[in-house]
Amino acid sequence: MNIISELLREIQLPKMVKVRQVFHAPQLADVAGEVQKAIKEAGVLSRIIENDNVAIAVGSRGLADLPILVRETAAAVKNAGGNPFIVPAMGSHGGATAEGQIDVLHQLGVTEEVVGAPIRSSMEVVKLDELPNGLPVYIDKFAYESDKIIVINRIKPHTAFRGPVESGLMKMITIGLGKQKGAEAAHAYSFKYMAEHVPEMAKISLSKAPIIFGIATIENAYDKPAKIVAVPAEDLEKVEPGLLIEAKSLMPKIHFDKMDVLIVNELGKDISGDGMDPNITGNFATPYASGGPEVKRTVVLGLTEKTHGNANGIGMADMTTKAVMNEIEWEKGYANALTSTVTDVVKLPMFLDTQELAVKAAIKTCNAFDLNQVRVVRIKNTLEIGEIWISESMMEEAERNSKLEILSELEDLVLDY
Repeated sequence: MNIISELLREIQLPKMVKVRQVFHAPQLADVAGEVQKAIKEAGVLSRIIENDNVAIAVGSRGLADLPILVRETAAAVKNAGGNPFIVPAMGSHGGATAEGQIDVLHQLGVTEEVVGAPIRSSMEVVKLDELPNGLPVYIDKFAYESDKIIVINRIKPHTAFRGPVESGLMKMITIGLGKQKGAEAAHAYSFKYMAEHVPEMAKISLSKAPIIFGIATIENAYDKPAKIVAVPAEDLEKVEPGLLIEAKSLMPKIHFDKMDVLIVNELGKDISGDGMDPNITGNFATPYASGGPEVKRTVVLGLTEKTHGNANGIGMADMTTKAVMNEIEWEKGYANALTSTVTDVVKLPMFLDTQELAVKAAIKTCNAFDLNQVRVVRIKNTLEIGEIWISESMMEEAERNSKLEILSELEDLVLDY
């Protein structure tokens, strides 16, 4: 037995019970129909002239029903007489290469066959202008040279800053469509100024590029579409802050304010830009955003298949395993960190030989007064928290909470992810 196993030998894993979390969660029954309805109600298709080449900007996030959103938007463009094509709008993601960004779209189900429009991917950009402080504003060359541009994105709280506009259409216009150079410029002065820079840079893009409208989605706590809105370009600045407030009201959360150990089965860029959403875990990589629970130790057991080795966010874990570390393609996360200027997300956590040792290490170091009463929560990932596992010591609190429903008997903590 090695020294680490010996140090952790007496640490006991708690019994766990499965719990259903209840959220207020409106959900759209017909996503395709809602896209068409939103576009019609906004009255924006008249902006497309016969044979216009229309760029549809699609990002790297795993939006609910993304292929349907893109397919229906492309269909609407065709019905208006335009020729739609897809441009990746994901900053430096996909390894900051044209081929990598196509691959990201394919992994999200956005292919030419599915959405009925070709994908044109390039990292080339056009410089539109500069902010008064000298920050340049860029846009994808294919999009800029098109006749019209449509942007699709989800509205949600950002993982690293707070402001009236966070993750959404204006950020995609600024950073996503700006490709690697645009993302680098937007992050140059850190997230401290992002709330100011994103709308200011987006306004330049809106004034100098042929953006006609955006498709905004809001998702419920179960990662399903709750609302779809088409927003004319000239209304984005005034409409998006209200959509963000609505999105925040529907955000899921773990219904426990304090945890000794949070076990996250999987981390990935398809889950969150930070691999695991700090709005859920409480582990923020910058001081410019806050919220979520108080968690003493976080353990990551694996990476998602769709993240393809990009472990951006692993630095916010305290423990993981050697198997995870061997799976990481560090240059992908480093590309994100160098672009965003946030380096904590790619730092090395403690990595142990097995999942059991990783969890035991988290328990041993969590400083709970009684390790036999340790408060442990286990989730699949930060997108899917409708059902979670909690330790025996938390059952009484769960029984008193009307938003929690116990689903199982106590079971051993099985670490086989």
